[in-house]
Amino acid sequence: MTVQRTKIEIIENLNGSILDIGGGGEGVIGQIYGKKVIAIDNRQEELDEAPDCCQKELMDATELLFPDESFDQVTFFYSLMYMTEEIQHRAICEAARVLKVNGSINIWDCDIHAAYPKPFVVDLDIRSGNKSIHTSYGIVKKDKQSSDSITQALKRAGLKLVFLREEDGHFHIQCAKEEVNS
Repeated sequence: MTVQRTKIEIIENLNGSILDIGGGGEGVIGQIYGKKVIAIDNRQEELDEAPDCCQKELMDATELLFPDESFDQVTFFYSLMYMTEEIQHRAICEAARVLKVNGSINIWDCDIHAAYPKPFVVDLDIRSGNKSIHTSYGIVKKDKQSSDSITQALKRAGLKLVFLREEDGHFHIQCAKEEVNS
């Protein structure tokens, strides 16, 4: 089993409405941003486990039930790692669809070189302001993942890279949806 340990500080101030994709389980984004968040997950048991700090909806990230341009922000906090490359692309395209023009998508995740047949586990210490959260995420899958593969999926969805921060195999990517000139 591969275990990566890291510390993450979330200092970004996400304004407006936030859709957190894969926001069940520990519900990190919901814990930090509270009532501004609608957390979706495709597993009811993950939503049941998440703290009651935000709105929670059972939903598939590849078929979001929200109208176009519904959210100021969309987040993926260590949720893309649970998706195949094809599902990641579809989820990112849906996230771009429901994101308002000039809104941003923030992705926190990690490079995964091998998660089969031995599991891959990431152990996180998260700090945001005076809040501290410790959690672990683990997977077994054949797809590899990197900041480059995720950045390429974001670009294919028509999003513009704002910044990429990488450290010890973990990354934070922010991209924006810009107005399309006709």
